Amino acid sequence: MFDFEEDLRIPIVGAPMAGGPSTPELVAAVSSTGGLGFLAAGYKSVDAVRREVDAVRALTDAPFGLNLFVPGRPLADRAAVEAYRDRLQPLAERRNVVLPEVVDRDDDAFDAKVDLAVELAVPVVSFTFGLPPRGVVDRLHAVGTAVVATVSDVDEAVSAAERGVDAICLQGVDAGGHRATLDPDAEPDPRSTRELVEAARVAVDRPLVAAGGIATGEDVAAALAAGATAVQIGTALLRADEAGTKPAHRAALHDDRFTDTVVTRAFSGRPARGLVNDFITDFDAYAVTAYPQVHLLTSGLRAAAGAADDPQGLALWAGVGYRMARSAPAEEIIRDLWREARQV
Repeated sequence: MFDFEEDLRIPIVGAPMAGGPSTPELVAAVSSTGGLGFLAAGYKSVDAVRREVDAVRALTDAPFGLNLFVPGRPLADRAAVEAYRDRLQPLAERRNVVLPEVVDRDDDAFDAKVDLAVELAVPVVSFTFGLPPRGVVDRLHAVGTAVVATVSDVDEAVSAAERGVDAICLQGVDAGGHRATLDPDAEPDPRSTRELVEAARVAVDRPLVAAGGIATGEDVAAALAAGATAVQIGTALLRADEAGTKPAHRAALHDDRFTDTVVTRAFSGRPARGLVNDFITDFDAYAVTAYPQVHLLTSGLRAAAGAADDPQGLALWAGVGYRMARSAPAEEIIRDLWREARQV
């Protein structure tokens, strides 16, 4: 079974980035370099996930991971989501997009994806948006799979350890993309990633992977010095040669029109950090906490914006260190970060 303390030649994890960036080529490159790359299974079909796992295994013999979204809670306020749909309608008409009807439940084929991970004996499986049931952890352990829970504060880390997971990915407020909080309405822990690691190191006896705001070798060194076993990077890989990041998203990371990040529910109904653009400016104040309902409502709009190379309509997920992201092979990015960290 994969051991984060023994099996990482370079203590850097490539974050699972749903929506396209985490290609099999990127995952294989990170793992082959000595880190651990992660596929993102969220809202892909089971067959698509199988193809991507097979593709990674065709590219590398190194261990890799697969990330699953834990199903969300039942829809609490359908009227609020319907109101948000109505607010999106004029934009949809301008984009020639037909908005889907509001759904009542999460349908991400979670159970089938767990079955697939067990069948394929994926080396590492991580979970986001919730903790895996203990029975799922046991099934994965039975085929030699290491299990990781992604959380955003110390209390959640304690709960994850009680589920029997092998490692905990602890995400700070500076992270780009979706916040890993188990409660999407909870106020975020304001402490830095380093401070969270220091506190969690006392509270749980598990390897900790520090995520959020890791943009330089100095950031890597600080997290490891605080007690993390490894760090996780996502934004730093968005411009990697192997990443499937949309061209408009790549360009926006170094576009002078985009000068800040903010946490918003406007695109998905869960809090996530991205570059401030017109979509966030127009809709953030009206967004509701309802995942995956809001995600499904905006998916066609985001696809249309991507097809038009329009960054103002995309979810430009990015952490606070987004300006440090650079275009280069993933291997070079990983090795340079690790070299700089060792120099620090």
